[in-house]
Amino acid sequence: MPHKLVVELSHTQLRNMKFDWHTIFINDLDPMYALEILLRTVLMFGFVLLLLRMSGKKGVRQLTIFEVAIIIALGSAAGDPMFNKDTAILPSLLVFAIILGIYRLITYMAAKSEKFESVLEGDPLYIIEDGMFTMEEEHDNTFAKDEFFAEMRAKSIEHVGQIRIAVLETNGQVSFYYYSDDDVRPGLPVLPKPYGERSKTISKKGQYACTCCANVEERHIGGKCSRCGQDEWVEAIDTCRIS
Repeated sequence: MPHKLVVELSHTQLRNMKFDWHTIFINDLDPMYALEILLRTVLMFGFVLLLLRMSGKKGVRQLTIFEVAIIIALGSAAGDPMFNKDTAILPSLLVFAIILGIYRLITYMAAKSEKFESVLEGDPLYIIEDGMFTMEEEHDNTFAKDEFFAEMRAKSIEHVGQIRIAVLETNGQVSFYYYSDDDVRPGLPVLPKPYGERSKTISKKGQYACTCCANVEERHIGGKCSRCGQDEWVEAIDTCRIS
């Protein structure tokens, strides 16, 4: 009985609950401060664009991890002055100048030392060699096949056997080097429907690709891949690439 009373009270409280929408959306915002926020936002956004333009980059696809960190720092420095009346703009511009100075210094050091550049930005990473995923990638938990397959499909790649080499660049782009039509080998399909037919059991004899490392074997039953030891397979295809 007490439990039922508590439930009924809770339902009554919920029915009587009203949100103060004025407080949620406006609170004590006055028109003059709204105009000040507009001016602050335009100024800080303009300063951010100016600094990025001074960095020499043309687009997001060219950004390395280091440069993404720089942009995050800029966003943090620009955020508070946009709406916080207690935060002046000039100190944020000082932060901008320091960030730009650090960026210029580090990029200069990276240009002078390949070892320093490698530590800062990483090295290009081989993802595919000879129509198969490299074993290093198979042990890297950060390797997302779904995203990589989407990248391949955007390049009109139907299966991994069309690719001689694929390199993940330090800016996130992938460079593909293709087999000629005469050299295309059976490979792991990357289109959603054929890849969706993957299974640990094999019903008919044929060439099957390991879904883990893309190794292709002639098989008539399931079992473990001779290259990586995994046991999930999908029927390989050998179509030529249509560019």
